[in-house]
Amino acid sequence: MIGKKLDFETVSVRGYSGGDKLTGAISYPIYQSATFKHPELNKSTGYDYSRTNNPTREEVERTLCLLEDGIGAVAFSTGVAAISACIHLFKPNDHIIISEDLYGGTFRLFKDIYSVFGIKASFVDTSKLDEIKNSIYENTKAIFIETPSNPLMRVSDIKEISYICKASNLILIVDNTFLTPYFQKPLSLGADIVIHSGTKFLGGHNDVLAGFLVTNNNDILSKIKLIQNSIGATLSSFDSWLILRGIKTLHIRVEKAQENALIISKYLNLNLKVEKVYYVGLEDHIGHEINSKQSTGSGSMISFRVKDKSLIPYILKNLSIISFAESLGGVETLITYPFTQTHSEIPKELKDKLGIDENLLRLSVGIESINDLLNDLKSVLED
Repeated sequence: MIGKKLDFETVSVRGYSGGDKLTGAISYPIYQSATFKHPELNKSTGYDYSRTNNPTREEVERTLCLLEDGIGAVAFSTGVAAISACIHLFKPNDHIIISEDLYGGTFRLFKDIYSVFGIKASFVDTSKLDEIKNSIYENTKAIFIETPSNPLMRVSDIKEISYICKASNLILIVDNTFLTPYFQKPLSLGADIVIHSGTKFLGGHNDVLAGFLVTNNNDILSKIKLIQNSIGATLSSFDSWLILRGIKTLHIRVEKAQENALIISKYLNLNLKVEKVYYVGLEDHIGHEINSKQSTGSGSMISFRVKDKSLIPYILKNLSIISFAESLGGVETLITYPFTQTHSEIPKELKDKLGIDENLLRLSVGIESINDLLNDLKSVLED
């Protein structure tokens, strides 16, 4: 076992166990087994059935737990499965306050799936503390935030919101997918649960689906583990290994991607065909100061609005290095059209309010040559 005294980068590379103690394998083994043999009656190796526990999944859970400074982590087959398990902590008529600007799949879960079971939700601008306070009712049980948010990069003050939660006995849930534990540690700022789509930066190579919940609360952890085992949307051993492999280079990848993102955001900010750039690393971004206070980086997610929406099809068709594809957080730079892709499920009136319109594009900046990325953007944004 590796203690927390080691630096983030070392834990990322070595993982919780520092390799396999049984064989000395540097790469933690893939335990591709559905079931495990018992030595005798009423005795177990600690592993019985892979839905309940698997050594490879346990290793990635313990590794992420160390990186997030939690007491326990639980791995799921997708990020949406992790969010769904989190919602199972609540019961009919419970009310949850949610960031209004967030991933469309999360919106769909609350609006279309769990509303049928009586889970109530209010979507508010969680970057504004007064809006949060005004949305707390007697049946409010939790606040769920994305910071920075998807796709407009709004920044919510985790510590201040945690004070609000403690005063009203609410659970604070933070989706930390965009910044990862390398740049931001919500549990140390007062959050109770951290969510990750491991598909994104943790995996980092667009080749795996995964989700995680990390907590510093024993009661929440025991409930989440029960939910995980009962529902069964667990992370497979091979996918657990892929996440372990991805985490080894997390710090290097996100640093390089952030470096590229800052350069690209400054270029877009000066481009005459671009109306507005949303990037937390720009000093004029409305959430820049709060993000600098609670995080050590700005990440590599950029959204920008072009002045003429007729330019959108041309951009998406003619980029050659940057791929037009959903998802984010991989080594490859991807461009997404939120209006019809990631946020298509959000009602028109809310999209209009937020500004998720037909002029908006989102970039997940990768680690390619910055010269090649800039030249690709110039080829579609300059005459």
